[in-house]
Amino acid sequence: MELLFSQTREYAEERDQRDELRSYRREFYIPEGVLYMDGNSLGLLSKRAVMHMVEAWKQFGIDGWTEGDKPWFYLAEQLGGQMAPLVGAKPHEVVAAGSTTTNLHQLLATFYRPCGNRTKIVANELDFPTDIYAIKSIIRLKGLDPEQNLIRIKSEDGRYLREEEIISAMTEEVALVLLPTVLYRSGQLLNVKQLTEAAREKGVLIGFDACHSIGAVLHQFHAWQVDFAVWCTYKYLNSGPGGVAGLYVHEKHHSHSPGLAGWFGSRKDRQFDMDHTFEPAGSAGAYQTGTPHILSMAPLSGSLEMFAEAGMERIRKKSLVLTEYLMQLIRVRLDGMGFTIGNPVEEERRGGHVALEHVEAVRIAKALKAEKVIPDFRSPNVIRLAPVALYTSFADVWDVVDRLKRIMEERTYERFQQERGVVA
Repeated sequence: MELLFSQTREYAEERDQRDELRSYRREFYIPEGVLYMDGNSLGLLSKRAVMHMVEAWKQFGIDGWTEGDKPWFYLAEQLGGQMAPLVGAKPHEVVAAGSTTTNLHQLLATFYRPCGNRTKIVANELDFPTDIYAIKSIIRLKGLDPEQNLIRIKSEDGRYLREEEIISAMTEEVALVLLPTVLYRSGQLLNVKQLTEAAREKGVLIGFDACHSIGAVLHQFHAWQVDFAVWCTYKYLNSGPGGVAGLYVHEKHHSHSPGLAGWFGSRKDRQFDMDHTFEPAGSAGAYQTGTPHILSMAPLSGSLEMFAEAGMERIRKKSLVLTEYLMQLIRVRLDGMGFTIGNPVEEERRGGHVALEHVEAVRIAKALKAEKVIPDFRSPNVIRLAPVALYTSFADVWDVVDRLKRIMEERTYERFQQERGVVA
């Protein structure tokens, strides 16, 4: 990767001129005068396909299920096929469905099969809460005690996990492992390949929550033989708040019946037979439950077109360059101001955002918003800044650090209360 660094804004502008993905910035609605650095929490709205599904509804009515260039009846599988290259899967291994949490419940209900001594699930203490809630729920539904059957890997520093410790926990008592691909606070990218190989050697099923990596990090789930994965699409994939999620199931498991059956998981050619005997689709589509959320799929459809055009290799490359540039500016321009970079700096261990730590993080985040910089605060002391490859410019990154420098020099953050909002 090219070694980046110059403190001048002119350098950032010159980098933007050489950016081969710069044209995609025009494809998004970026609020006037705003520096949007929260795409790892909610991506911006793209201009493609937002009205496409509405127009189909207007034109075809109920026949939209089978008419038009994107019939709704097959849309979940079609979008799954478009997402498959982002995680290195085969098209029939991915489907757009549900939400992250409902998909977690679905796949845990399917793959957590405690038997004999193998009753435990391995997770970690830095997990996003919904993963732990789902795990505890499914353990209880199996008639077991979460206190006895949930293993949470400890973090030595509150930021990172060590793959070696996770692998050591994969004992003969473990039935399943569920981990994030990227830790939501620190942005640490786990070694998915290493962990999956270890789980396979130990006879343990392994799944991943890819919410904080899909669209920013390229995976190879099929080749690595990851058993299953879930993710949301409203972060780097720009599907909108509460947009339909995605799931992956390796084809070697497609003969299994889903733990939570629903009629949209049926074989397409038999679904409208209305038979009370469930015949699951021979693909990831079997893990759908209810009717797809067609209107919320519209922005995802448009966004995925751009991912196909740009290619995940180029997107990942630019993401790494942007976060490296951001870290370089922070080290030099904010030196001595109390900031610590809390994410891994190595490319192979870094996700799509920079985790900037400061004792006054909550007030600094509020001051940034007052300066029209949109960050993301995570308790107790992390400001997450996510330059997104498709719509963040190098000049944006420079301007963010410049405004942050001014906030610290003028101590304007002291005007704000040291407490987070209800929604952080």
